[in-house]
Amino acid sequence: MHFEILTIFPKLFESFTNEALIARAIKKKIIKITAYNLRKWTQDNHQTVDGRPYGGGAGMVMLVEPIQKAVNRVQGLGPRVKKKSRIILFSAKGKKFNQATAKKWSKLDQLIFICGRYEGIDERVAKYIADEEVSIGDYVLFGGEVPAMAVMEAVTRNLSGAVGKEESVQNESFTAGFLEHPHYTRPEAIKIKGKVRRVPKVLLSGNHAKIREWRKVHSEQMTRKFRPELLK
Repeated sequence: MHFEILTIFPKLFESFTNEALIARAIKKKIIKITAYNLRKWTQDNHQTVDGRPYGGGAGMVMLVEPIQKAVNRVQGLGPRVKKKSRIILFSAKGKKFNQATAKKWSKLDQLIFICGRYEGIDERVAKYIADEEVSIGDYVLFGGEVPAMAVMEAVTRNLSGAVGKEESVQNESFTAGFLEHPHYTRPEAIKIKGKVRRVPKVLLSGNHAKIREWRKVHSEQMTRKFRPELLK
């Protein structure tokens, strides 16, 4: 999987690509991440990527031309084979990103992320260049770089070899439509705020059938309590 990021702040991705499981996935050649500076495709000495909005209003709007040129260039890179590729624009009006989308995108060869800044991006990018508009939540960020990182992590987790134990991906939250069951580890008992808090006895029993049932029941209970809309 090759992630191609179009941004005016490519350095934001340096630590992201050099740490933890993402760095390991890159080293194992499961994924490749390239961040491109959109200013490279500008026309003037100031490397202008934005302009004043037609009709007036606050803020600046990102230009179509540098994005169009960058997408055309990035799509043409690599072997001359037909790639399964999608161009993603992060937008407040986009479809909510979820685990099902992460799994679907993990089957692709290439994902191109357009990361906006300022007041927004010329609407013609959404209409005629991007394949999909995506949102990671009902809130506003400074730009699309953090959403790009979130999506890359979610997609990478679904790629074979990216996670140490494949079982971790199969049983985690949202994969089966429920939140994941509670987790416990050592010590067996610990005092918290004056009371001894213990690990549920069933998890110490060694009875795997009962443990599976406990996890299933508590997965459903957690979902009903914290994310009841998922049960629909």
